[in-house]
Amino acid sequence: MVEASLRSWKWDKAFLGNRKLAIILLGPTGSGKSPLGDYLSNHGLSDQRCVHFDFGAHLRRIAGKIKKPLFLSVSDFSTVKKVLKTGALLKQKEFSIAGKILGAFIRQKRVSHGDLLVLNGLPRHITQAWDLENLLKVTMVINLICDASVVMSRIRLNTGGDRSERKDDSLLMVRKKLKIYRSLTLPLLDHYRRKRVKVVNILVTENTSPHDIVNVIKPVNAG
Repeated sequence: MVEASLRSWKWDKAFLGNRKLAIILLGPTGSGKSPLGDYLSNHGLSDQRCVHFDFGAHLRRIAGKIKKPLFLSVSDFSTVKKVLKTGALLKQKEFSIAGKILGAFIRQKRVSHGDLLVLNGLPRHITQAWDLENLLKVTMVINLICDASVVMSRIRLNTGGDRSERKDDSLLMVRKKLKIYRSLTLPLLDHYRRKRVKVVNILVTENTSPHDIVNVIKPVNAG
């Protein structure tokens, strides 16, 4: 099933034959994944170029367009708008959309073999992780631990500076996303631990900054 879904994405042969190094940012909405990804893109990690792929931001950007991007079909475009409106995850049969968006991003950013792809919002659950297995070599998972009360405080205070224009930060939507995260995304931690991928747990408070997190990550990445 994985091979069939990958074929449907029509990846470039060069990309298929060259697995990209990747780290995954895990954490509930509002925990600071996007500011951390942007920080890594701007500063790198241990002298390694980082390229931040914020899947949620790409979905929001696409959904806000009047015309669809060239790399998506009309049906894909409609699905992205629906997913953003309802707060749902892409179904397995729709996951080729994620592949198309990621592939277009990698080509646009010219991500090379020595670069580190910082994945934020992808994968969202274990089946998606398996689908990405032949395309990406995950070297580390950064797990941002943040309870619901801290999430709400960080969103209200806009701690990371990335929430001012978010239309999906209503109390109802945040609660829905937290429930989905707990049930579908958190099991990714055990999935990657079983694969002997480094998992770095970081407790996030109201005021935790990307710089604070990177200071914890650097020694682990160097080791």
